[in-house]
Amino acid sequence: MGKKYKLKTHKATAKRFRVTGTGKVVRTKGGKSHLRRRSSKRVKRQFDKTLEVTHTADAKKVKRLAPYLGKYKANPPS
Repeated sequence: MGKKYKLKTHKATAKRFRVTGTGKVVRTKGGKSHLRRRSSKRVKRQFDKTLEVTHTADAKKVKRLAPYLGKYKANPPS
């Protein structure tokens, strides 16, 4: 029997994406760390929402880079 190998997780991907219970890959919006004083309250509120990664090729890339995202509950908060 051959040796089973562990796959390394791409840490930057694991920090940026989450997998929902149904298997969808979701992400948060970028650009919310600083320089937000000039934006309206509505725009700032929209930064809190998570967006589904709709492009199938991108979702596949995320799952390949972070293969254990859906397995554990230690995903980063949204």
